[in-house]
Amino acid sequence: MTEPDPESDPDSDPESAPDPDSAPDPDSTASFVVSTDRRTQAVDVTDRVEAVLPAEAQGTATVFVRHTTAGVAVNEAEPRLLGDVETFLDDVVADEGWDHDRLDGNADAHLRALLVGASVTVPVDGGSLALGTWQSILLVECDGPRDRTVEVRW
Repeated sequence: MTEPDPESDPDSDPESAPDPDSAPDPDSTASFVVSTDRRTQAVDVTDRVEAVLPAEAQGTATVFVRHTTAGVAVNEAEPRLLGDVETFLDDVVADEGWDHDRLDGNADAHLRALLVGASVTVPVDGGSLALGTWQSILLVECDGPRDRTVEVRW
């Protein structure tokens, strides 16, 4: 067996290989907790996301929840629309009748969160979120009331 030619094999260059010990820079990660008070609830977290960004942040920020029964979305935070989001998710996914319910009774919450998604990526310019006029970042609770941790990486 012959050794790969370092000139033609990009994987053979040790300088281009990912560092297995690398971790996210703690100076570019922050989190906060959101307490919800209803089973299905959309909460505007835009100000809290922006508050954790340093003034020099530039590029993008990813907002993520480490939960399988909550999600994150970008949409308008007008109170009636937030109520409509909650009603929509409740109407689209039946509360009962799912196989997973035999385990812990919250399959509907998992399915609603699947529709929303676990993260969004938003442009950042000079430490400020570069959202459209009516755009906000929403935490969407699907199995509340609970405390949810929202992570922000930039």
